[in-house]
Amino acid sequence: MAIPTPVNGQITDAVTQVSVGNMGAAPALASSLLRQVWAQAMGLQMQNATARQEHDSVIADALLGSAVRRLNRGGAGDDTP
Repeated sequence: MAIPTPVNGQITDAVTQVSVGNMGAAPALASSLLRQVWAQAMGLQMQNATARQEHDSVIADALLGSAVRRLNRGGAGDDTP
């Protein structure tokens, strides 16, 4: 029981228990937040890698189309796109 005060002892005990509970939960909360941030960073990295592959594919398709068009015109010496 708490030290005698004008406040009811049950109230002070309840507040003390909540405070102790919060301090006990802090390491688990910090660890879970760290894992969540890490997972989000990995997800963003995968999205960026996928977007980069898509952009590279678009550039490769454009280069291939330009090369085929140049070959169809029959001019390897013609430098106009």
